[in-house]
Amino acid sequence: MYTQSAIAYWMYKFDFVWYNAFCMPVYRKNNIRRVPIGLLAQKVLLLLEAGISLGLTRRPDKYFKIVRQTVKAWKKIDEQNLRRVIKRLYQSNLVASKTNPDGTESLILSDDGKRRVLRYHFDKMQIPKPAKWDKLWRIVIFDIPEDQKAGRDALARKLKILGFYPIQKSVFIFPYECKNEIEYVSEMFNVKPFVRFMIVKEIDIELDLKRKFGVK
Repeated sequence: MYTQSAIAYWMYKFDFVWYNAFCMPVYRKNNIRRVPIGLLAQKVLLLLEAGISLGLTRRPDKYFKIVRQTVKAWKKIDEQNLRRVIKRLYQSNLVASKTNPDGTESLILSDDGKRRVLRYHFDKMQIPKPAKWDKLWRIVIFDIPEDQKAGRDALARKLKILGFYPIQKSVFIFPYECKNEIEYVSEMFNVKPFVRFMIVKEIDIELDLKRKFGVK
């Protein structure tokens, strides 16, 4: 039998995939549909996001080679495979290139590529638990229109996955600092204008909540 948390997780995953497939903007380059990418392509995007530059002799839509002065992180990847992945990422509009003064090209993340990287971090998100509770409660309230139901449901499920407790249908509570995470999640589901975040010192069900979260 699946636990309630496991069921909530897989329902959230379904919501997130459905929402990104049908509700989030889809960007194309030259009418080429964005395609799923593998582990090597994911590594390329994450290295670029970390600021580890990659130099090319020409733009990825032409025949190109990797610039010899490339840093060690890139040299660990087979060059033929790397070139193949770069070409695929460029065709999918996940990377772009900018021309350097010496005529070479630098590979950079496109806006679509930045969104893809955010999704990698999004799935692994956890809210850190401090050694000592600061005695404050964080409350998330949202009133999201019915025509954005997919984003609303996905937000609620993500909050449950992160450990928030629903005290009402669209009101969730958590004992630790999480403002940045809430802004991030709200932005990912395009519902930020409808989400409010509060910090309170007291709440009438505090004893029950302390037992629920195991705080003192």
